[in-house]
Amino acid sequence: MLSPAELERYARHIVLQEIGGAGQQKLKNARVLVIGAGGLGAPVLQYLAAAGVGTLGVADDDTVSLSNLQRQVIHDTDQLGEPKVASAAEAIARLNPNVKVEPHPTRLAGHNAMQLVSRYDLVVDGSDNFDTRYLVSDACFFAQKPLVTAAVGQFDGSLTTLKPHETGPDGTANPTYRCLFPQKPRDGLLPTCAQAGILGALTGIIGAMQAMEVLKELTGTGEGLVGRMILFDARTVRMETIRYKRSPKNPLNGDNPKTWAELLEEA
Repeated sequence: MLSPAELERYARHIVLQEIGGAGQQKLKNARVLVIGAGGLGAPVLQYLAAAGVGTLGVADDDTVSLSNLQRQVIHDTDQLGEPKVASAAEAIARLNPNVKVEPHPTRLAGHNAMQLVSRYDLVVDGSDNFDTRYLVSDACFFAQKPLVTAAVGQFDGSLTTLKPHETGPDGTANPTYRCLFPQKPRDGLLPTCAQAGILGALTGIIGAMQAMEVLKELTGTGEGLVGRMILFDARTVRMETIRYKRSPKNPLNGDNPKTWAELLEEA
């Protein structure tokens, strides 16, 4: 149950008719895995911790560097050289001691992805490369876990929610990440963040939107982003929504589905 201190801390949530005490209890009981404690993961972790999500898993194998601090606001100068999962855990403890942090100082790979995502109710992907995005989305499908995934580059961001293990109102299976992006871009085709640069505040906007979608999913509030992708252009402050559907050619819930082992072999 929520303690008196928690009732005061989350009072602005509890007075919301759509959330209330029952919704806040759902947040306290929830287990969420955040992939990446960087530009996107930083605001995601901060807002989910502030909102009272009971257990936050943080998966990242990197350490804090000076060039991170322009956008990765969960870390600070005193934590240079520290593992990001440890730095994030320290910041979360300062923000909300009621939240349990489970650090995973590792990079997701074929041998650990399924085991890791299976331990949580929902997964947030804040990674910065397509290999991880495809791996995480595939693992979430087979583990039957909802996934809120986003990407940023220079001045642009995108965001969507994936639940392809479920069906929509019409009984059709929900789309997968591979319905949106059937082919993984070849290595070197797209510039990295270090090569192209990125506007720091952009990661805060998109990461905060990820956190919002997570809170909606956990509490059953509003309309989620399944089958919809938000595109945000910071230069013009314009936001567009594109709709996408299940492709029968996708290898997860398409007409000729593949196994987890087969997908790993192709990766």
